[in-house]
Amino acid sequence: MSDSSAAPLTPITDRVMEAMRISRRGCDELLPEADWLKKLARAEATGTPLRIKLGLDPTAPDIHIGHTVVLNKMRQLQDLGHTVIFLIGDFTSMIGDPSGRNSTRPPLTREQIEANAQTYYKQASLVLDPARTEIRYNSEWSDALGARGMIQLAARYTVARMMERDDFKKRFESNTPISVHEFLYPLMQGYDSVALKSDLELGGTDQKFNLLVGRALQAEYGQEPQCILTMPLLEGLDGVEKMSKSKGNYVGITEPANAMFAKILSISDELMWRWYTLLSFRSEDEIAALKREVEGGRNPKDAKVMLAKEITTRFHSAAAAEAAHEDFQRRAAGGVPDEIPECSLSGAPLGIAALLKQAGLVPSTSEAMRMVEQGGVRVDGGVVSDKALKLAAGTYVVQVGKRKFARVTLGA
Repeated sequence: MSDSSAAPLTPITDRVMEAMRISRRGCDELLPEADWLKKLARAEATGTPLRIKLGLDPTAPDIHIGHTVVLNKMRQLQDLGHTVIFLIGDFTSMIGDPSGRNSTRPPLTREQIEANAQTYYKQASLVLDPARTEIRYNSEWSDALGARGMIQLAARYTVARMMERDDFKKRFESNTPISVHEFLYPLMQGYDSVALKSDLELGGTDQKFNLLVGRALQAEYGQEPQCILTMPLLEGLDGVEKMSKSKGNYVGITEPANAMFAKILSISDELMWRWYTLLSFRSEDEIAALKREVEGGRNPKDAKVMLAKEITTRFHSAAAAEAAHEDFQRRAAGGVPDEIPECSLSGAPLGIAALLKQAGLVPSTSEAMRMVEQGGVRVDGGVVSDKALKLAAGTYVVQVGKRKFARVTLGA
């Protein structure tokens, strides 16, 4: 017996497959892939853009390039013609995201949230196309829920499902307190997807549980469940910890061009390829060809300079990137003697203060900190402004003041 009510199959065109390839590039997971392919095909056939959502809680006043991993993906999908929703979590920030936490996150005040939110969209607009971006605040619908609405929402999800979350499970098993309000966070983030009728939600790998809650709640409310796309968390300058302002291993997207360029050049050769995959707009074929050249003998610094120029150009200009490169070369060439002491250290990633002391460039870590504060420390020609900077394994020309130099080879 035939089913006359079955919807006809939507053709999978070359454009749809290209959109699928762009969606997959660099991502950790795309779930369910078959559903996303159907959504892309339907959008292509009907000319109706898909609704793609990214939520960011304004927990700090600035965005670093780690945040742009997922913003870059948003821009790629935006360029395919889909509707991008940049959601500022002014309501969810007051709860505090428990993702990856082994303790309760202190909630922010309304004043802190409003101050941080002022800069978020302006900075995100350096990646997204402002003319084609829908900006929303989740307090629009979350405040309107009220106590009755929150209770009704909570009734749509079980404690057993909530305890499947890895960080909640670990805290429960170790008798670490879990506050009831923390259960509200994934519920409220999931409800954002209901309110926005999103087709796809993006986030870091640490957001997978929250994104899946959105799928479940959309089904509860009779909507077609969103697909989810998770992007890897970008390792910071140390090559170990995820990029974070609190860890001091970040590159801010509003930093001066010279500082941005020098920081990018300071990363290890190994980390460089990871950054190429997640931050560069070069094609995968171009990156693979460049990697083969380096493996064949080309100086890896050439590839690192190309990456530094690309990222600095994105957030400043091509002229600023070129000027930053010239400034870096001028400092490196003009300030380093032909013969300088060499030493080998272990313990990578190693903090800059400890490195300076162990290399014999300063008598104490406190003196190292003072020199950093005064702008008197350079690594490979770039001024170090971050006292918490950690250097990954590699070889560096380190300068303190005008006359103290060392070529430091840092191992694990």
